[in-house]
This record gives sequence, C-alpha cells and structure tokens, in this order.
Amino acid sequence: MHTSAASVAVLPEADEFDIDLRAEDIRKDTYCSSGPGGQSVNTTYSAVRLTHIPSGIVVTCQDQKSQIKNYEKAYAELRTRLYNLEYQKYLDVISKKRKTMVSTGDRSAKIRTYNYPQSRLTDHRINLTIYNLSNVLNGDIQEIIDKLQMAENTERLKESSL
Repeated sequence: MHTSAASVAVLPEADEFDIDLRAEDIRKDTYCSSGPGGQSVNTTYSAVRLTHIPSGIVVTCQDQKSQIKNYEKAYAELRTRLYNLEYQKYLDVISKKRKTMVSTGDRSAKIRTYNYPQSRLTDHRINLTIYNLSNVLNGDIQEIIDKLQMAENTERLKESSL
C-alpha cells in the first residue's frame, strides 16, 4: 500500500477587461519644452502633461515638436499605466482568493481519501463516505457534488446570519 498526497487549485479563468478612460477625468496642461532642441524650445507650448484626476497618475511628454504627437504619446502611456494598475488590483484579488482556497497541502489538511482495497471514497470536509469507488472514478460524482453544494449553502447561511 502506498500513501501520497496532492494539492490542486482551480481558479476562474481571467476575464479580459478594458480601461474606462473618460475625458473629464483627465487634466491637460501644455508648457514649453526644455532642454536642447533649437529654436522651438521655450517658444512653443508643445510639451504635454496629463493628470488622471481619480488616480493621481501624471504623465508628461516633450519628445516631439508637435503638441498633438506629444498628447497622443502621453495619452497612450497614461492608458498603459492605468491598465497596469487595474491589472495589479485584479491579480491581488485572485491571489487573495487563492490563499483562502488553498491550505498548506500537507497530509494533515486532507480533503478526500481514495481507498482502493476497500473501494471507498471519503470526503473529510463533509463526512461523506461512498463504498463504490469505481463508479466515482468513472464519473458518477453527482452525489458528491450535491452534498458539497448543500454544505456550502449551509455555511453561507451561517455566515449571513452572523
């Protein structure tokens, strides 16, 4: 007889999301470029500063001689930074969910035991024992799913009544 343990974490697939960047949330400032560049420096308002008011992110651009090109470049950078900010928030939520779903993974944290010599499956979370392991391994798991859903609903009712 051999005893082993395995940990499996099943998480939802990541959804695509897009940034809702509204014009009224952006303050645009123009100013004279600084640094080397010839006669257009300090004479034209080609540099652009975009401030995203809700997040406080500030992006500046003075690479081009054209204010329009600097605006487009700054806008693209602002959009990228906001996307990265939202993506990090999303990763933090997933990470927090994963930590609550996954325990240590050692043998003391067992969830289910498959005992082949006795043709027995035991789910230790809900104290369910089934003596027909071959059917379960062939996909007949509706009884397990029903009992797990019932236990989850019971737990949710307990939490909501607190």
